[in-house]
Amino acid sequence: MRYRLLTLFTLLLASTAHAELKMSSIFGDSMVLQRDKPIHVWGWTTAGQDVAVELAGHSASATADDSGRFDVFIDALPAGGPHEMKVAADESKSFKDVLIGEVWICSGQSNMGMSVASSNDADLEALAANYPNIRLISVPQVGTQEPQTDFKGNWAACTPQTVKDFSAAGYFFGRQLHQTLDIPIGLIDNAWGGSSAEAWVERKVLEDDGNYDELLEKWDRTAATYDHEAAMAKWKQQHAEWAKSKKGNPPRAPRNVLTGNHRPANIYNGVLKPTIGYTIRGVVWYQGESNAGRAYQYRDLFPLMIQSWRDEWKQGDFPFYWVQLADFRNEVDSPVDSDWAELREAQTMTMSRLPNTGEAVILNLGEANDIHPKNKQGVGTRLARWALAKDYGYEIPYQSPTYRGSEDAMQVTGDKVRLKFDHVGSGLDTFDVNDAIGFSIAGADKKFVFAKAKIVDKETIEVWAEGVEKPVAVRYAWADNPVCNVQSRDGLPLTPFRTDDWSGKTEGIVK
Repeated sequence: MRYRLLTLFTLLLASTAHAELKMSSIFGDSMVLQRDKPIHVWGWTTAGQDVAVELAGHSASATADDSGRFDVFIDALPAGGPHEMKVAADESKSFKDVLIGEVWICSGQSNMGMSVASSNDADLEALAANYPNIRLISVPQVGTQEPQTDFKGNWAACTPQTVKDFSAAGYFFGRQLHQTLDIPIGLIDNAWGGSSAEAWVERKVLEDDGNYDELLEKWDRTAATYDHEAAMAKWKQQHAEWAKSKKGNPPRAPRNVLTGNHRPANIYNGVLKPTIGYTIRGVVWYQGESNAGRAYQYRDLFPLMIQSWRDEWKQGDFPFYWVQLADFRNEVDSPVDSDWAELREAQTMTMSRLPNTGEAVILNLGEANDIHPKNKQGVGTRLARWALAKDYGYEIPYQSPTYRGSEDAMQVTGDKVRLKFDHVGSGLDTFDVNDAIGFSIAGADKKFVFAKAKIVDKETIEVWAEGVEKPVAVRYAWADNPVCNVQSRDGLPLTPFRTDDWSGKTEGIVK
């Protein structure tokens, strides 16, 4: 069989016909291919054309279908390299300096897209970024309703120069994996700042689900009525008038909402689609700020997005780990409803909805006056804990303590409530001060007040508040920017939670 494949490869190289061989830019010099899994290689050539691929002494072939698309799967290979990958049809392509290792997609909105150059100690981080076996590629931001097959981008080795513009959270995640595993790491950055989750989902998936009709109809009305040329003309007139007086700030040029990062399916088609099918280990994700105003909807939208990616990738339930929203905005003097708290809750719920998922809690890494906290090193390492523990077999703490949620998790005795927690690691602890801070409590009137709390044992916390004689509900870190300090002794913050299911701020908001 091997002889036949090598013979086919030789014959194809010698062919005198010259049909154009096209492949997505996800395949290129210096790329990293996923180890220990069949490697998927695809592209386009003449319909009916035989195609052969050779890599590291392994060969495989396929025949292009009626549309000219071919899909070849090379046997799983161990980590190593560099290799050369050859693809031969009527014409041939060769990719050099190819490594075999671990491939992760780094996706989401601006907190994933935020560069190393904008993170803490950017100058020192860049100076030390000499990792020739970490390879980076970024996918440009293209918003469209038409599925794309390619993008403009190239793989590059991680250097002090190339790392500066790459995703900081993604890089610090990948660097931790590389330093721990000592194998090549490939990182694909496709994040788009400000993006909404629905923009990352194929329109048909949203239509078939049936829960997003109002959202889709709103965008259909916008598509039918929005005139970007007219908006630009109006702006030019306003700018010309401003230029005469120079008073105040100049008017901002309008963005074309039809090609932007909120329209359903736009990012799926323009950014994600050209990479779908590339053999990967998994995805790390940091997004949610743009959907906080529709947090209840996110309970279903986020798992739908993840599942739709998995379905189309056809690589099983690959790992999908995300960053819970950090603390942001002003602290409050009394408990109030919070859309960010509800979005965090929706993120946490996703772990029980889908297998092989995980959440990095970063409530202690945010900044009240900056939606883009600079401590992306902490973000990357908390994501890396999930991967190292779940995918690479390291026995390390990785999950933040969580409210148990079972029938026996909450016990009320008089005016006091005892709560049980899972994933406590070495045990519950507090940061900075001994008192457990961040709890609120309510009676049947549903009026929450800040509460006192103490750690009773390794997995139990007792909560009470003066004036609440018959408590029925407890919340923790339930605010945009909660003041809270409970963590595991391993330094992982307690996951925000509530014991009630009372109506929330964003319930019923769907567009």
